[in-house]
Amino acid sequence: MDVWCPVSCELGEGARWVDGRLIFVDILAGRLFAASTDRPGPAEELTQAGVTLGAVAPVAGSPGTWLAAAGQGFALLDQTTGVLDWIARPLPATSRMNDGVCDPAGRFWAGSMAYDVTPGAGTLYRVGADLTVTAVRTGLTIPNGPAFTADGRVMYLADTAEGRIDRHAVDPATGDLGEPSVFVTLEHGSPDGMTMDDEGYLWVAVWGASAVHRYAPDGRLDRVVPVPTPQPTSVCLAGGRLFVTTAAYGLSPAEGAGAVYAVEGVAEGRPAVPFLMDAAAPRSAR
Repeated sequence: MDVWCPVSCELGEGARWVDGRLIFVDILAGRLFAASTDRPGPAEELTQAGVTLGAVAPVAGSPGTWLAAAGQGFALLDQTTGVLDWIARPLPATSRMNDGVCDPAGRFWAGSMAYDVTPGAGTLYRVGADLTVTAVRTGLTIPNGPAFTADGRVMYLADTAEGRIDRHAVDPATGDLGEPSVFVTLEHGSPDGMTMDDEGYLWVAVWGASAVHRYAPDGRLDRVVPVPTPQPTSVCLAGGRLFVTTAAYGLSPAEGAGAVYAVEGVAEGRPAVPFLMDAAAPRSAR
């Protein structure tokens, strides 16, 4: 696995395949980046949000506008200006938004966590097309992912602090969740960002283990891909390549931490689903 983008993210995250580009964030710096998926090189900084930036999803029909899990809530982020049009801010100042992604129906899901990693202080939220924000699961600590099957009927959700990945049934029409069941518990390292390939296998960045894991639908560990730095944070599959964001947080720069890495010869992934927003959804800040 080689360096793809020689960026140094304090906490890289949210790697997605959007319009033929690799999109990712540096959470703590509030920076949004884009890079080529065809050739290695420097990443382009698209914008700075001015607050922590957990993850983004493109808004369908609105080029340059992103639905962002940012700061203490959710906002529409204007790429040109960096302005956040707040939708809702349900979190206290002691917490922040973390990773998130759209399901196949275009709803946005993202988790929150306490800065001091208070056990049980994290929540998984869902943002609907009308911009309604719903807390769908509480009692988490560091929710990461989620990742969805292609039909939208199953969601995988990691709790990094617990070393566990859960599996939920999902009603694809409503977004309602079934009760969680344990998909896998890691013995070494902690599950972080995740994505699914076209074969229905789950790829997981394993924080603290210098690795990415690929799991079969039955929970069997199918493959381990070494990463040359201890803190992989998120994964993206595009064009037969596996892209991995990493974190420099707490590590020496000499360890190559914070860069984006890539390796070829993997299963194909799916482009990120854009957020499908109702035309009548309110756009003013709240």
